[in-house]
Amino acid sequence: PFIAFARKFGHKFDTSTPEKVAESFNQMLRDVEGKPEKHVLESLGIRTMAKAAYTTENIGHYGLGFEDYCHFTSPIRRYPDILVHRVLEGVLRNSIKPDKKMEQKCKHASERERAAMEAERAGNKYKQVEYMRDFIGEEFEGVISGVAAFGFWVETIEHKCEGMVSITSLAEYDEFRLVEGDYSLVGMRSGRRFRMGDRVRIKVISANLDKRQLDYEWVLTATLEEGEEPAEEQKPQLEKGKQKPKRKKKKQEE
Repeated sequence: PFIAFARKFGHKFDTSTPEKVAESFNQMLRDVEGKPEKHVLESLGIRTMAKAAYTTENIGHYGLGFEDYCHFTSPIRRYPDILVHRVLEGVLRNSIKPDKKMEQKCKHASERERAAMEAERAGNKYKQVEYMRDFIGEEFEGVISGVAAFGFWVETIEHKCEGMVSITSLAEYDEFRLVEGDYSLVGMRSGRRFRMGDRVRIKVISANLDKRQLDYEWVLTATLEEGEEPAEEQKPQLEKGKQKPKRKKKKQEE
């Protein structure tokens, strides 16, 4: 799905070998530098990769295209770095000894790293909400960073603060359905499309510190006037057995 989505922005991927996949991904990262879709493609690309875990089994590194890979950072920042240093020291001294608890240590390190990442995300979100409390009612340009059946997320370009535009707030414009393969919400009558990577304008509605939640509202702009019909091929197809929603009649001006 990610490769198909990236192709919508004109990026090509060679999936013939892990090495070619890595080359294509790195080329895409270079090509999107400075473009609106940069953050979305980077985030989505990372999300589609399996979360790395520490293990004693040498399984290589798919993203880098390496058959042999060992985690190592300098300066030392994690406990796994210390474990690797100890092994290297043993090799250099020609006194390496099997550690029967090494796999258990790897599992523990993986669990702690996931917990640390969750804590980091929670902390970042809290500070985002705290900051945006001063901008309730103000409008900002943003990029759609995620889409779900119940709405879409927007990250402001100026502050990099992500909030939710609920589908209930879009009800006055149209009835929207999720198109998973396109990472988009599509209006059943108008064909209006909200897709990951699209640039939109939002208004800050609320900032709840207890829930670490930002609520935005989509702001209609002149890019597509109300009532404007999109091209026929852009209209979504209804599933069998479902009736097309009736168009609401506009009140005539007196």
